[in-house]
Amino acid sequence: MAKTGLYANIHAKRKRIAAGSKEKMRKAGSKGAPTAKAFKKAAKTAKKPAKKK
Repeated sequence: MAKTGLYANIHAKRKRIAAGSKEKMRKAGSKGAPTAKAFKKAAKTAKKPAKKK
């Protein structure tokens, strides 16, 4: 079973926050927050948007 990706984790946390979980997103540069390197790595495997006909 494959692990979920960076963007899936971010969207899941935003959904929990919107539902009232009292969590907060980490600030950029804080311990445990995704780095710029993590976002570049995730972009390499991201799905391309579907082309409209």
